[in-house]
Amino acid sequence: MAAIGLQGQPLQRQLKPRHIQMISIGGVIGTGLFLGTANALRHGGPLGLLMGYAAMGSICWAVMISLGEMVAHLPIPGGHLSLATRFIDPAFGFTMGWNYWYNWTIVLPAELNAAAVLIGYWNNKINPSVWIAVCLIVACAINFGGARVYGECEYWFAIIKVLTITGLIILGIIIDATPKYAPPLADGTYTGHALSFRFWQSPGPFVQYLGIQGTTGRFLGFWAVLIQAAFSYIGTEIVAIAAGEAKNPKKNLPKAIKVVYVRILLFYILGTFIIGLLVASNDKRLSLGTHTAASSPFVIAINNAHIKVLPSLINACLLTSAWSAASSDLYTSSRALYGLAINGSAPKIFTKVNSWGLPYFAVFVGVAFSFLSFMSAGSGTPGEVFGWFANMTSVAGLLTWAGICFTYIRFFKGAKAQGIDRTSFAYKAPLQPYAAYYGLIFCCIVLFFNGWEVFVQIDHADFWTSYIPIIIFPMIFFANKFYKKTKWVPYEAMDFYSGSRTEDDEEEDHKESIGARLKGWFT
Repeated sequence: MAAIGLQGQPLQRQLKPRHIQMISIGGVIGTGLFLGTANALRHGGPLGLLMGYAAMGSICWAVMISLGEMVAHLPIPGGHLSLATRFIDPAFGFTMGWNYWYNWTIVLPAELNAAAVLIGYWNNKINPSVWIAVCLIVACAINFGGARVYGECEYWFAIIKVLTITGLIILGIIIDATPKYAPPLADGTYTGHALSFRFWQSPGPFVQYLGIQGTTGRFLGFWAVLIQAAFSYIGTEIVAIAAGEAKNPKKNLPKAIKVVYVRILLFYILGTFIIGLLVASNDKRLSLGTHTAASSPFVIAINNAHIKVLPSLINACLLTSAWSAASSDLYTSSRALYGLAINGSAPKIFTKVNSWGLPYFAVFVGVAFSFLSFMSAGSGTPGEVFGWFANMTSVAGLLTWAGICFTYIRFFKGAKAQGIDRTSFAYKAPLQPYAAYYGLIFCCIVLFFNGWEVFVQIDHADFWTSYIPIIIFPMIFFANKFYKKTKWVPYEAMDFYSGSRTEDDEEEDHKESIGARLKGWFT
């Protein structure tokens, strides 16, 4: 069955339930957890790292349950971008759409540079452009195969990521509790005791960020973690974009959304806690701009424990994570551009699809912008370029999250104004509308203060990456609103029915493989 856009040619519903489940997991586990936690630990310390990821995890949960209720009821192409047009204002949907496209167009070079950092663990003498090109070819091959190929590849990539992070957490507990794996003290002596909470005691649970002493320095260290944590979590909403190509979305999307909190707790909260136990926040290898061997705190910990071969094996698994993320980025940016086109916010040429439902012109645009990743062949190292792009996409992603929460608040009020019982929806989110208000307010606070340090240590690159998306967002909104003379959608006029489907001919759960059912605990 095809997913018909508001205008233009149809996508095809080729993503099976197991694909949706694993795409939702793949959006949670990525290089932000494996690689980005290096800078987060260096800035915040073990407790600052844990608190930062826990705080951002709560915001992520609020966003996802808000998004889940809307897309489960209205699984339309463009996801939350089309919903913003329907429930707020066409100008807001236009702005949300281009911000989201920009977000995923920019994050693709970040992931490609992350892959170059990871490969540099084995060989840092070859120009990173070679590895970037190889990883880009992999991402292109997956995406030009269409939604079915993407879903199948992401399914297996996600299984590898789940097994990797689960294995790393178990291994981390073993390393932390076993005396023979404990690294020596700063003076080179071995204590004969397990690592335990050594690094929480020295150098301490927090970092005095930028050398600022006292409570202020510790709080700013925690705050610096938030924007990196945002990069790690952003991507969970990919499932909304995939809704337009999902089979039986009203049944399968709620199943994926409902257990987001389990993944946040299991993979991120537990994962960052273990990282804080295993690696000291003042370890020089945590600087991505200097040592590619510091590509992951997990790899540092295993090296410290002198476990041979395993670091290379883990790094190989992390590389598949970067490939997966790059493939997902290209998929999402192309579907975001397709969603813009079917809503009349982008040229109609991007609505063109081939015989298997691939919006190929939209994919070509994503590939063209991916060449930004070759910036690391110039003045910056792959680690530095990764940091620049990670910061830009974190800001754009938080703007998207704030927009999703605002859209839900309007959606909630519209349903109430029209006397629609939310229990009739495929999924009724808990704690609403309070969760949406919580997500909106805290996204705005983090956005406003995300680049505060550029005013302490003047850095033009950091200023532009921290605040330009925030400045451009309202400019695009008001320019489009003025030019198109759009109006806010009244609550009574909101459309809760077009695109709300009743599936009676979709694939049933019993057709899923036994292997997929066995992974139910994770999905």
